[in-house]
Amino acid sequence: MTRRTASSRALLRLDRISVAFDTVVVLDGIDVDVRDGEFVALVGPSGCGKTTLLNVCSGWLAPSAGTVDRPARLRMVFQQDGLFPWLTVSENILLGLEQVTDPAERKRRSEALLELIGLRTFASVYPHQLSGGMRQRVELARAIGGDTPLLLMDEPFSSLDYLTRLKMRRELARILREQPRTVVLVTHDIEEAAQLADRVLVLSERPARVRDEIVLDVPRPRDLTHPEVVAAVHRILTVLGIESEDTDTNGDRFVETAVQQAAGGGQRAASGRKE
Repeated sequence: MTRRTASSRALLRLDRISVAFDTVVVLDGIDVDVRDGEFVALVGPSGCGKTTLLNVCSGWLAPSAGTVDRPARLRMVFQQDGLFPWLTVSENILLGLEQVTDPAERKRRSEALLELIGLRTFASVYPHQLSGGMRQRVELARAIGGDTPLLLMDEPFSSLDYLTRLKMRRELARILREQPRTVVLVTHDIEEAAQLADRVLVLSERPARVRDEIVLDVPRPRDLTHPEVVAAVHRILTVLGIESEDTDTNGDRFVETAVQQAAGGGQRAASGRKE
């Protein structure tokens, strides 16, 4: 995993960003500096403006105040996959390789991406024939297929059941190990942020400001029960006012919650839902 260093270049810098819609202030004076190779997660209360902030990062939304420095090309991965249903898996991935003009090289890269996500035998299959997790893997392959060093992700696993989300976190960590990218992830899932990110930025209620920054210096993939992951989850919940400072953080409560959620996911899978 690439580590942030003082010498690594910034692929994204937000300086005193504010966004207001009429009289409603959504973001208020936010500073974000994302360095080459980092994985940064944004968490916060529902409706605080996380997706608005990501839209500012992408350039889709101009801030009301502040400046955005975005020297790197980027791609987005959304909550619902953006696969074209009339195209096969291979054809969807090829869309992410439009900048590659040589047909032989495009074919080689497409096959390498199919191998990377473990779906080579599904190359000629259509999206409706895939499970939710498979579709998200195709979406990731398409996003990293181009020469774009910055990847913005807006709750990409939120529509998946709990067990599939756990699998997809490990898949994402593995894919980023094979095809490194700088990532900014918006998520409501606090354990997902702690399990994946190098830094977690905790936003306040609207108007959103950065309330805390948690740094995790543990290689990915990480177990949910790793002490730094458990401690990071506790700290985030404390900042958000959901837990108190003296809550036991030895991992027992966290493991129990994870087991209960996994059991629920398993029951849903047994009832016929795809993983």
